[in-house]
Amino acid sequence: MIEKDLEFRGIRIDHLGLYFEELGAKQITGRFPYVYEAESWSGQILSEKEISFTSSFKVNTVQVRFCANEESILNELIRNYRYKTTRIGG
Repeated sequence: MIEKDLEFRGIRIDHLGLYFEELGAKQITGRFPYVYEAESWSGQILSEKEISFTSSFKVNTVQVRFCANEESILNELIRNYRYKTTRIGG
C-alpha cells in the first residue's frame, strides 16, 4: 500500500470527508482518524489543529492521508481530491 500525507488549511472536516465520498468512498469511522474506503484506495482525516497568523487571524489545519494499491491510482486520487479543494475567490 502506498501512502501520502497532505495538509489542508481553512477547509472544514465535514467538507474534506464529503470530498472522499464524492470520489466513491464510504465512511467507516465517525471519529479521529476518520476513515473512508473505496475499492482500490482509502483516505483518512488524521487530525485537526488551529494555527494563528496574528492574534485575530486563525485558521484550521487538517492532516489527510491518502492510500492506494498502485502509484497511478494514488496520483489520480490526489489530483481529483485537490481539484475538489480548490477555492475560486470572487
